[in-house]
Amino acid sequence: MEATMPDSPFDEYLDLVEAARELGIHPQSLRRLIKQGRVPATLFAGKYLIERDKLDMFKSSYDPRPGRKPISRLL
Repeated sequence: MEATMPDSPFDEYLDLVEAARELGIHPQSLRRLIKQGRVPATLFAGKYLIERDKLDMFKSSYDPRPGRKPISRLL
């Protein structure tokens, strides 16, 4: 059985807009997360590229809701 090779080395990457769409956030919000070092990305030809695997790892623990997260109150 023959292993399939990706058509391009870039097939494993998403650009900023595609990755933001996957996360359900605005591209500017993703750019901020990249600059904060929370999302690993590569700057190539003036555009951010994010590996699919690394985006999936980030997505599994990311909560896109703005502001403080609710805490349970004791009565």
